[in-house]
Amino acid sequence: MSTNIKAMILAAGRGERMRPLTDRTPKPLLQVRGKPLIDWHVEALARGGFNVLVINTAWLGEQVSNHFGVHPKQDGREQPSIFYSDEAADFGGALETAGGIARALPLLGEVFWVLAGDVYVPGFEFSRDAVSRFVAGNKLAHLWLVANPPHNRRGDFGLSPDGLALNLPPDNPQARHTYSTIGLYRRAFFSELPFGNPQGVKAPLAPLLRAAMDNQRVSAELYAGAWTDVGTPARLDELNQPITNESPHSP
Repeated sequence: MSTNIKAMILAAGRGERMRPLTDRTPKPLLQVRGKPLIDWHVEALARGGFNVLVINTAWLGEQVSNHFGVHPKQDGREQPSIFYSDEAADFGGALETAGGIARALPLLGEVFWVLAGDVYVPGFEFSRDAVSRFVAGNKLAHLWLVANPPHNRRGDFGLSPDGLALNLPPDNPQARHTYSTIGLYRRAFFSELPFGNPQGVKAPLAPLLRAAMDNQRVSAELYAGAWTDVGTPARLDELNQPITNESPHSP
């Protein structure tokens, strides 16, 4: 199965906090160090051998498809095969994360990568070994967690010593980490939503993750490399500052 894994890049959001930059440009096409954010993902996936991609779009989605329609072949590498789930055309707008993934399930396989198009994580390795370990297990999802950035000091999820992602109650003092938006998922994770989401139900991802964690069906690991949620113009500007001898940007 690990040779046929597809990846879904989430690119449908409006990017309200990035306005006015996103008034005319979808957030995944904003440039970091001379390259659109989404290109960093596409190239990293290609290095891991994952060249079949699904991208969901809504706000200014035609710019995303046009970008890849004229995307030049780079360094002799195989061009990705890209399929689009156009939520704006189908339903007039974005379906939120879980709703968008459920809509795209007919384009995906039994196991697939998911990652947001607006995070910068240049050193992440999309590996077949990670896929093989996930396929061999019985979890519905496997998440990569990162250190909490300034805008999310409380974090999202805990992590047990044996690698389970934990839905911790608010009064639990155990450390929490931030979900990087990178994960491996099984189609069965989204079984509570109609396959293909034909009615365009809007559904967030976090409640589904927390419910699966309560049933011990989500594993996780920490990623210590550079990671930024490029959610504001200030964070984008910081990433585009000249490189110094200091360590790479991280939360």
